[in-house]
Amino acid sequence: MKKHRAFLKWAGGKYSLVDDIRRHLPEGDTLIEPFVGAGSVFLNTDYDRYILADINPDLINLYNIIKQTPARFVDDARAFFCQDYNQKAQYLQVREDFNATQDPYLRSLYFLYMNRHGFNGLCRYNKKGGFNVPFGSYKKPYFPEKELFFFAEKAQRAEFVCEGYAESFARAKLGDVVYCDPPYAPLTATANFTTYATNGFTLDDQALLAEHAEQAAMAGGIPVLISNHDTPYTRRLYRGATFNVVRVKRTISRNGNGRNKVDELLALFAPQP
Repeated sequence: MKKHRAFLKWAGGKYSLVDDIRRHLPEGDTLIEPFVGAGSVFLNTDYDRYILADINPDLINLYNIIKQTPARFVDDARAFFCQDYNQKAQYLQVREDFNATQDPYLRSLYFLYMNRHGFNGLCRYNKKGGFNVPFGSYKKPYFPEKELFFFAEKAQRAEFVCEGYAESFARAKLGDVVYCDPPYAPLTATANFTTYATNGFTLDDQALLAEHAEQAAMAGGIPVLISNHDTPYTRRLYRGATFNVVRVKRTISRNGNGRNKVDELLALFAPQP
């Protein structure tokens, strides 16, 4: 099966893990993803239907607009991928315009532009809800035209919703499969703890998500696959699930020495026969 890239750059994107994830995802009619992110798993699986959720309203708005009016969106977005817009002053102006407007269509165009021109494809907001990622200084940002059109075509099978993971689990019914790619748990008890708290996903959320997964499988007969760091903490969290370990090259510190293999855990909560 040909692999398809997401049109967004995304921290923690699952493109490199897609083959492993696909191997461990059970069959079903509908795939539910409470943490869709850039959508690599959606783009590289073949379910009849998808329910794709995220708590970021800008992301879900963008996906719905591409689903509804792909040709118009691609034409309008292309205009931002030229030398005039690949400058810091212009980027900061678009960022300011994005933070000032509530127009869904304009926000979708600006969001894609900032994703491709901003630093490291980060998606970050300040406490007031303003997008605050700095300019990325790339030579020539890539315009993902074919990826956008592929996404739009596949999106006809999908429903995009802005909601938390508890609401997504409440939708799940027999015949569905759930794949969860939450913000990863810290590698150690102290590692980057503050960053995990500021994105709103705490250690309590990690534990609650595990409870939802176990409950869906045991009481609802719905299989749930979760990816996370492989640590003693996540193994305790997902006890009762079947574990598969994948080796992944991941940058875990700023210096080059930090580029080492960190084990990735795929935990499958399967219904009991």
